[in-house]
Amino acid sequence: MKRLHFLISTLFLVTTPFLQNGFAQGYVRYKMLTGHTAAVGSLAFSPDGKAIASGSQDNTVRLWDVRTGDVVRTLRGHTDSVYSVSFSPDGQTLASVGNHDIVRLWDVAIRTAIGTLEGHTGYVGSVVVFSPDGKTIASGSHGNTVRLWDVATQTEIGVLEGHTSAVNSVSFQSCGSSIPV
Repeated sequence: MKRLHFLISTLFLVTTPFLQNGFAQGYVRYKMLTGHTAAVGSLAFSPDGKAIASGSQDNTVRLWDVRTGDVVRTLRGHTDSVYSVSFSPDGQTLASVGNHDIVRLWDVAIRTAIGTLEGHTGYVGSVVVFSPDGKTIASGSHGNTVRLWDVATQTEIGVLEGHTSAVNSVSFQSCGSSIPV
């Protein structure tokens, strides 16, 4: 079982070894993860549990090695605070959004930007999610819409309108066939 706690610009990784017969085996270990210079707004574990992505008000995304607690890479390109990060189901792509109207895509293996998804009319401050098959991204914005994007072509494939205020949460059903908003 893994838990994460974070305060301002310092992350604390708290790991507890596996449970056996309802009892924790071993000791709880704490690791302070330092590197961000402003508040952390979002965290995501990679699907394999080996990496953490964090988005911060210092306009960066950082990739961390869970085992060592070291920063693997600082991803730069955002022009304002980063409020949401999300790994694709296969862990190969990371999406990040912040206090602006674009979604940034990153290749996790080579740790570099691979594209931007543009089209929102309000900032995408807290919402970005991959479909279960990893082929589609949904992002909600303060422009009162949800936009759907094709990950492979990095193009917009749909806009869900009708909200009368900011969209603060989106999610795909586990089968990937619909998006409750």
